[in-house]
Amino acid sequence: MLELEHGFRVVDVHARLEPDEDRRQREGLGDPERLEREMHQAGVVRSLVFPSARDGNYLPANNAVARMSVGRPFVAVARIDGARDPGDTTAAKLRNLTARRGDHHTSPEDVEQYAYDDRFVGFKLHPARDGLPDEEVLAGLADVGLPTIVHGGRDFPPEAVEATLLEYDFPVVLAHFGGHPLDRELMERSIDMLDHSSSLYLDTSFVRYRDPLERAIMEHPDRVCFGSGSPAAHPNVAVMEVLTLDVPEDAMTKVFSNNPGRVFDALAPAGDG
Repeated sequence: MLELEHGFRVVDVHARLEPDEDRRQREGLGDPERLEREMHQAGVVRSLVFPSARDGNYLPANNAVARMSVGRPFVAVARIDGARDPGDTTAAKLRNLTARRGDHHTSPEDVEQYAYDDRFVGFKLHPARDGLPDEEVLAGLADVGLPTIVHGGRDFPPEAVEATLLEYDFPVVLAHFGGHPLDRELMERSIDMLDHSSSLYLDTSFVRYRDPLERAIMEHPDRVCFGSGSPAAHPNVAVMEVLTLDVPEDAMTKVFSNNPGRVFDALAPAGDG
């Protein structure tokens, strides 16, 4: 794809790396060289990265992603998991009564270790895939206060985010406007939550509808962060989706750079060196 020329400083809060070559969906997809090349094409100067899903302890994959980020315009966030079922069904509630954190699940000690390891600047949580951490781990996230990117969608809707995460004191960046895959109603409900949830932000990855993007940026210009969704989406496409919106240029600057840099210090301009 051709390189974009847009004049904005762009940073990305949502990109995935796959440390194990044999786990990549196809050749090159998810490797650091390809991501760095595509970021350059899109004019993205820095990206938050995390590992793809896997079973078992995420510590080796998190450490591998942190190593892959050295010398590249990447900053690692630690992927975490939990033993609780995030569902709101009666069966899920019954399972959670007896759910206990296993040795492979993220512990409060793990959270503290990641937080004080300067290779990691936050956390990534996909409750529908990896489970929901217990209250002790969530309290640990609040203690360290680092931002957590949360995969939102039909299996973990905005109301679940509000009930389980927003009561704690740490920034939550709700990926995909809380509507993955392409659930416009969920996206609109996530935008509504911005009215009363001061610690909530939305990332633009895989938000393909113009109306919710424009509505969120116009109503809450300080609460939307650019996310590419790479490698599943080319960052050129993700950048163009924002560039073609009918919003003021200063609002685009906030989405592309100012807001991510305020939530994640490592994405502020001083971190580009």
